[in-house]
Amino acid sequence: MEDITTNMPEPILTERFDAALAYASGAHREQVRKGSFIPYVSHLLGVASIALENGADEDQAIAALLHDAVEDQGGIKRLEDICARFGDRVANMVADCTDDLEGTKTAVSTPSEKKREWRERKKRYIASLSQKPPASLEVSLADKIHNAAAINTDLRALGEAVWSRFTGGKVGTLWYYSALADAFGGIIPGRASERFCREVDEMNELSL
Repeated sequence: MEDITTNMPEPILTERFDAALAYASGAHREQVRKGSFIPYVSHLLGVASIALENGADEDQAIAALLHDAVEDQGGIKRLEDICARFGDRVANMVADCTDDLEGTKTAVSTPSEKKREWRERKKRYIASLSQKPPASLEVSLADKIHNAAAINTDLRALGEAVWSRFTGGKVGTLWYYSALADAFGGIIPGRASERFCREVDEMNELSL
């Protein structure tokens, strides 16, 4: 009798993913989603889920779990720790998902300065997408899909009040997501980009 276990594929996810999940949960333990009491790890799980549904490998799935750790929880020191624990490829993808790596959590600005810096930072991030490798872009796109879907859910429930959560406000946030949809659609066309474009179209419709 044939041993069917010998024909089974190797698991996509290993103990490295388990370790990354625990690491991400610990790093973001005190953080919640904007305007809610929802633990931030829910977003990280959602992004990893979308990435895996779109064919991510284990390194990409780990990067999805850790994509906000540098920006929100420690800057360059955190990135160095991620590199030591999970390798250069994961660290590079996390860095590519970070809007402003050098300025992460270092500047103290007035609200008006923050708005100007926010738009300039987003413009630079959008312009940089064409220079980033597909593996990083796929993780970033999973993040943007989850964010856009969450915004749409809140818009349906709360209406215009949602925009007060965002540095760019209504106008800036709609501009940013529309620009991202155009950029991703041109750089990595396919099912994931199409899904993101649908979310952005809905976001604009809900905001009329």
